[in-house]
Amino acid sequence: QVQLMESGGGLVQAGGSLRLSCAASGSIFSINDMGWYRQAPGKPRELVAGISSGGRTRYADSVKGRFTISRDNAKNTVSLQMNSLKPEDTAVYYCNAVISRGILYGSSDYWGQGTQVTVSS
Repeated sequence: QVQLMESGGGLVQAGGSLRLSCAASGSIFSINDMGWYRQAPGKPRELVAGISSGGRTRYADSVKGRFTISRDNAKNTVSLQMNSLKPEDTAVYYCNAVISRGILYGSSDYWGQGTQVTVSS
């Protein structure tokens, strides 16, 4: 039906950069908010960054000034540029999108499978 496919995770040293990308595909009528969440071991999932269909962004305080979220509405993609990475950024990162499959279906939350980001000290 609808799939979110993430890419770009990996292992990086503290101070380094990574770029995560997520592409939505399937029976998509429209995409509202898109975002990135993360979950570290033993901790709840938290919002990292979000972006509305109009481009309004929001960030967790812990990543402000280091991470940048962007989206391409024509390609149904959302990206997260992560700079000045810290060991505490280590987590599984999940792409999220609020997607409508049509007027009769309303909107639902969809999640990617998650991609591991590990920052070594």
